[in-house]
Order: sequence, then C-alpha cells, then structure tokens
Amino acid sequence: MDEPDLSTVNCRFLKAADTNELMALYKDAGWWDQACEQHPQFLSRVVPDSALFVGAFYQKKMIGMGRALSDLVSDAYIQDVVVLQKFRGIGIGKKIIHTLITGLKEHGVDWIGLIGEPGTRKFYESLGFRPMSGHTPYRLKD
Repeated sequence: MDEPDLSTVNCRFLKAADTNELMALYKDAGWWDQACEQHPQFLSRVVPDSALFVGAFYQKKMIGMGRALSDLVSDAYIQDVVVLQKFRGIGIGKKIIHTLITGLKEHGVDWIGLIGEPGTRKFYESLGFRPMSGHTPYRLKD
C-alpha cells in the first residue's frame, strides 16, 4: 500500500468496525496484551459503546482511529488515538482529533480532556490541549 497524501485520507464517524482492523491498530500501538488475547471479544463493543468513534481510511482500509467517551452533554474524554506506524507523520492523527472535536462540539460538549502517552505532549499542545495544572489522573488498581 502506497503512502497516502493527507487529502486522500478520509476520517468519518463509525457505528461499527471490522474487528480485525481494530486488532491491527491495537497491536501496532502496543496496546494488545495477554488480557486482550484471552478476551478479544471486547473489540466488538469498542465502537458502539463509544460516544463517538472516528476511523481514518486510506484505500478502504482503516489506518487510524480515535474515540470519545462522553455523556454528549457536557464532558468528554478522547482516547485510543492511533495511526498505523507506516502512516504516521503526515497529519492523520490531527485529522482524527479535529474530527472528534468537531463532532463533540456539535453535540454541545464544552469540556474535552485526554491523557496523552509519554512523548505526545507537543502533538496535543499543537491541537490546543494544555496540561491541567493542579489535577492528577488516577487509575484504579486491583
């Protein structure tokens, strides 16, 4: 598959997605672990259970994704933003984020947050996100 020009990448909202394409994105991002391997059926719920899910397509193949968890009223969290490694660096991730932000704002959502992985600060700051001073993300541990 050739490397696309950004204008040839189509980002659109989805209500369902091919689980093999989702698995390829999760694996390419390094998010696929033993728990995923034991329970891959979670992939069938990722898209429909997200408030908004965006797929980035090139030549009919999903090469990137991002999703928002939200009540679609006031607050939203963007997560699982990934572009296949061979397609990174041309603006597809930005296109995914812009599509999600546009969709959330169309619903009236006025608070949009996310937690970026190490090394992504400049990327998210270029899109208008700023660290939340005085706030600490928490995760429930078993």
